[in-house]
Amino acid sequence: MLVSTKEMLAKAKAGHYAVAQININNLEWTKAVLEVAQELNSPVILGVSEGAGKYMGGYKTIVGMVNGMLEELNITVPVCLHLDHGGYDACIKCIEAGFSSVMYDGSHEEIEKNIELTKEIVALAHKNNVTVEAEVGAIGGEEDGKVAMGECADPQECKKIADTGIDLLAAGIGNIHGKYPENWAGLSFETLDAIQQLTGEMPLVLHGGTGIPGDMIKKAIDLGVSKINVNTECQIAFTAEVRKYIEAGKDLEGKGFDPRKVLKPGTEAIKQTVRDKMELFGSVGKA
Repeated sequence: MLVSTKEMLAKAKAGHYAVAQININNLEWTKAVLEVAQELNSPVILGVSEGAGKYMGGYKTIVGMVNGMLEELNITVPVCLHLDHGGYDACIKCIEAGFSSVMYDGSHEEIEKNIELTKEIVALAHKNNVTVEAEVGAIGGEEDGKVAMGECADPQECKKIADTGIDLLAAGIGNIHGKYPENWAGLSFETLDAIQQLTGEMPLVLHGGTGIPGDMIKKAIDLGVSKINVNTECQIAFTAEVRKYIEAGKDLEGKGFDPRKVLKPGTEAIKQTVRDKMELFGSVGKA
């Protein structure tokens, strides 16, 4: 059974660890993440972007798949299903479909419009016991076609969004989606600390978890980050191993063309990436 994201992350913040949000892209991805969470006795959040939602056949399809796996695979650790970077309409669809939480991304709007729309999403979500994440300061890189430079959020704007009744806050602190460039300046801990001071007990979210050095991750958790999103790293690991399988000609040996065999090395690579992240974030054994 899916659980409350708000409760999961309140526990993480109190325990000074972070829960990994691993974005899923298909059945193999979902199964791999759930099996590792169970193996390590760790809570986990399954992230779904709007693009992945369409690819997998819609939000209700995803809810059915995840709930079916939780039962059939005997998954007993806490699991949440979360809409990542959702527009207004996508948030409403996911609330109705049975997601644990939604992220309304109004960071491209003027702050007052962002506040107005965030309040509307909060009202509907909370009526359905759904947790809400909102964003201030566009996270750099590209996510489902939205491109932004890595910028630092205004802590006062963060306070305004936090006061709308949201449960989780994602704030830009120099982080970006995708691969980090060689000249990346790093995370702004000064900004993160200022945001934490103004938002109190609210769990903070770090997007763009791929490629941030481990010491920076640990410091961010110390300063109140309770959820860290990982996507690109799993995609890179998956693709590299599938490429090796094809380039070695294994798909031409016997029944090596069976898609289950073709995808297995990539799936194992996802599992190892997730293990590494859960260890780094401190969530192992915290289910």
